[in-house]
Parts: sequence; C-alpha cells; structure tokens
Amino acid sequence: MSRSLFEVTCPCCQGVLKIDPDLKAVIAHVEPVKAKRIEDLAAAVQKLKGESGRREEAFQKSFAAEKNQSQVLNRKFDELFKQAKADPEFGKKTRDFDLD
Repeated sequence: MSRSLFEVTCPCCQGVLKIDPDLKAVIAHVEPVKAKRIEDLAAAVQKLKGESGRREEAFQKSFAAEKNQSQVLNRKFDELFKQAKADPEFGKKTRDFDLD
C-alpha cells in the first residue's frame, strides 16, 4: 500500500522536499542551486575601486551644503523677519484655550 513520494517546494529557500505520506516523514531534501555572488573577480575589484570616488563625491557635496547652510538659514530668517515687520499678525495662530 505504499504510495509514491510527493514533492513540496519550500517558499523560503526554494528547496525541494520529498515526503512519504505513509510514514509522514521527509525522505529526501534537494537544496536549490545558488547563483554565484561574484561572477567576475576583476569586475568586482573595479567596482570597489569606483566606490571610493563615489564616497568622496558624496562627502564633497555634503560638505558644500553644510558650508552654505548658515547663509541659507540667515536668508530665511531675514525674509521671515521682513514678513513679521510688515504684518504684526504674521505667524500667530489661535489656540484652543485662547478662544475660551
């Protein structure tokens, strides 16, 4: 009365389990074939060499933005100060307990 094994594919690792329904046990396990992580070592080395240039460029952009940050904040403050002088109600919001 032995039936044939049936196969179940694991949704996580894509491995194949062969199960015997009479014994209710896993009889065989076939691991999935994993793709190579690095197909060409020379290409991987070139990619790593390019990373340092990209990091340096990102740092220079960040440095320039930080350098100009104080000027931007001063300009924003001056503009808001002009608006506050022109309109005394500028920026004032009514709060719930002010209405009581």
